[in-house]
Amino acid sequence: MEAFLMELVLCLLLFFTRRTWAIDTLTQGQSIKDGETLVSAGGSFELGFFSPGNSKSRYVGIWYKKVSTGTVVWVANRENLVSDASGVLSINEKGILSIMNGTKGIVWSSNTSRNSAEEPIAQLLDSGNFVVKDRNDSDSENFLWQSFDHPCDTFLPGMKIGINFVTGSERHASSWKNTEDPAPGIYTYRVDLQGYPQVVVKKGADILFRAGSWNGLYLTDGPLAVNPLFSSEFVMNENEVYYTYNVQNNSIYTRFLLNPSGLTQRTLWNERTNNWEISISQGY
Repeated sequence: MEAFLMELVLCLLLFFTRRTWAIDTLTQGQSIKDGETLVSAGGSFELGFFSPGNSKSRYVGIWYKKVSTGTVVWVANRENLVSDASGVLSINEKGILSIMNGTKGIVWSSNTSRNSAEEPIAQLLDSGNFVVKDRNDSDSENFLWQSFDHPCDTFLPGMKIGINFVTGSERHASSWKNTEDPAPGIYTYRVDLQGYPQVVVKKGADILFRAGSWNGLYLTDGPLAVNPLFSSEFVMNENEVYYTYNVQNNSIYTRFLLNPSGLTQRTLWNERTNNWEISISQGY
């Protein structure tokens, strides 16, 4: 009987220990195996391993949790798949994230030019941003790394599309190759610096569409035009140029998608119909 009680206590400790860290945060020495996930504090987004479409390849991605469950908005190892369910995501003492396969080979890793934090953690935020930061520092300017700096095919509220002149880094969205392969496709949504900086859609090196000039409220020809549900901003100074947008109410779920055929769409989640409604769709 005593042995049974001891075993029960150990099981309960393991259960609650896992639940404590597995909510939205990874700390040094912890990892996520295929089949385990992180969920943002408000339950809006989930992070874990997934297979797109009918593919059996495994990727670490972020998808909606509270609405449209399974709709992927970001992929870590876009160009380097895990061939089976042996993958593991972990964070080391320097705050570097890595995905390893079953043979302990590193499939993907993050990098940072900043000094490591005293107590680095990886946290999935309710914005859909996956960040590496010091546990005691929530200032976004001090993040060691963040997924919002590496957009995929989805431009989420709070993301920036643009160029940092200080670091030389560029943030741009790029389509998937196809619905079963999240590797970068031939279409991109980015800021073009030729002439007056503008947001453009490109197919390879060719510009298919220019979003027009900034009039103080929105891009005059852009798919993210004025809307009472959103606020847009185009910033240009000596340090950076970028375009971003935010929702006026956090209960609104919206996304801007660049699909494999180059079609750009802005969609809004409709709670009544339990579906995405296309507010703008533009092909080139």
